[in-house]
Amino acid sequence: MTTNCYICNMETKELTPDSLNEQQLLMLRLLKKPLPEASFTRIRQLAVELLAKQLDETIEEWEVQNGITEKDYEELSKQHFRSSLKKS
Repeated sequence: MTTNCYICNMETKELTPDSLNEQQLLMLRLLKKPLPEASFTRIRQLAVELLAKQLDETIEEWEVQNGITEKDYEELSKQHFRSSLKKS
């Protein structure tokens, strides 16, 4: 059984009702009883997939708004970003 160090290291104050929004409180109520590890893992995977999809959509929207194209990424990938060594 593996654990997520971020989750293990959360401070208690982060779990107070005052610091959680309604959706977070609802999720805690839904998951009040422990789930089988496989079910919990699947829920985490689904949450990550949803967040990744939202991030992709946000990036695509930003690219459209800023006129960023595949060609821009290709050009950036060919540029040399290392700084030159300064001789003393």
